[in-house]
Amino acid sequence: MSKRIAFVNTVTTLPAIFKGLVNELAPQLDVFNIVDESLLQNTIRSGELTKPTILRLVNYLSMAQQAGADMVMVTCSSIGPAADIGRALVGIPVLRVDEAMAERALEYGARIGVAATLSTTLKPTADLIQRKAAEASKKVTVVSKVCAGAFEALSAGDTGLHDRLVEQGLKELMSQVDVVVLAQASMARIVDGLPPEEKTLPILSSPRLAIERLAKMVEMN
Repeated sequence: MSKRIAFVNTVTTLPAIFKGLVNELAPQLDVFNIVDESLLQNTIRSGELTKPTILRLVNYLSMAQQAGADMVMVTCSSIGPAADIGRALVGIPVLRVDEAMAERALEYGARIGVAATLSTTLKPTADLIQRKAAEASKKVTVVSKVCAGAFEALSAGDTGLHDRLVEQGLKELMSQVDVVVLAQASMARIVDGLPPEEKTLPILSSPRLAIERLAKMVEMN
């Protein structure tokens, strides 16, 4: 019987993205999705991950287990710390979408850039990188960059302005670090559109790396 994987999403466009990656990299998996936009919306509104949001995320992890999931992946970096808490409270593996990306970044150097359009996503990703570095007995410097105004532009429907602000932020960050990680999967599209000569160093995005890690875990079990 194939393994059943639940994805907990905070953006409605993400299930299709992860389904496509699963079809490509691990087609044997049985996938279902839980989507609740308010998890991210409330975190943005509060400026931090609050106890009620943590509790609701843990409830979703428990619901995924009750629905028959063998594993569950939380696809939003902003609520990643809640996934860490939930690991001890459910009986199935709980994966963060950004874990594989954080570990891969350590392979490229000691100065790691983190780019985001939301400060609420920036800190959890930076903290995760520092934790993974400590676990690997490595010393790193994390340089964080919020692409100011990009999230607001996207929320207003101005995709062009969003993309220009992200591209500008990435160029500034690349001049300071050995590798850049994207705290939000939605930023990967802008990287794909950069001319090759402007990609002067590795730029990592979480979805593909996360599904590659998931496929390996399933093969081992």
